[in-house]
Amino acid sequence: MSSPRAIFLDVDGTYASHGAVPPAHVAAVRTARAAGNVVFLCTGRPVSALPETLTGAGFDGVVGAAGAYVTIGGQVLSDVRFPADLARRTLDALEEHDMLYIIENAEGLYTRPHAVGLIARARIAFWGPEDPAAPRHPPITAAEDPHGLTFAKIVSLGGNIDLTDLAREVGPEIAVVPTAIQDIGSGAGEIYQAHINKAVGMRIAIDHLGIAVEDVVAFGDGINDLEMLEFAGTAVAIEGSDPRVLALADRTAKPPQQNGLAEAFAEMGLVASLP
Repeated sequence: MSSPRAIFLDVDGTYASHGAVPPAHVAAVRTARAAGNVVFLCTGRPVSALPETLTGAGFDGVVGAAGAYVTIGGQVLSDVRFPADLARRTLDALEEHDMLYIIENAEGLYTRPHAVGLIARARIAFWGPEDPAAPRHPPITAAEDPHGLTFAKIVSLGGNIDLTDLAREVGPEIAVVPTAIQDIGSGAGEIYQAHINKAVGMRIAIDHLGIAVEDVVAFGDGINDLEMLEFAGTAVAIEGSDPRVLALADRTAKPPQQNGLAEAFAEMGLVASLP
């Protein structure tokens, strides 16, 4: 039998579409693991934003919060959060520019009390009403004092400043990725520590498991997947991705609406049965 592969799957736009996972993707993950591979979700989401609808296939671990959080088999290997001073400066800048934002950590999602309803309506506008029997989005808790929270990442939904300008104000310790969702505005995207990315978390995971980089396969579609794809021994980009993502790919896969991962897993031999 060949060496087991470590397979890292971006969630939104790769493994799932708008929070919905194709049954063929669930089957592919289970079959790949049965063949001796290890499979991770590798996402910008914190683990608190990964409902059962996304994790139900069964995974060996999660690289979450865009690389800041790593867990394998229930063991937390990394949980990197903003230092106190950087957290204060970032939140102060968001408040100064009237930004609508969500604070993310492993325990939950938080926003200012006045923003809870706004964010709920925004979710419906972009993704439609949610099925109460199979919720795709975790609840957001009102936080009277955001400065009392520790966090790995912040999602901005817009405000009175471009996100890149806000990053310059805060300082070089943070980096931002603008949103891929059209029409939200230039102030929307993700805010994280500049030295953290998905590849950082992947390295922690494979070192823990003793798996070589050449045996890493990564699937992604977004700008926050660039480091992940560059790090992997085999990089797979979803068709229609940003040109910068496609430029790093060894091959492409169809989007989740077309069961792209299931097809790619089969073509790449990731779901071959054990001898």
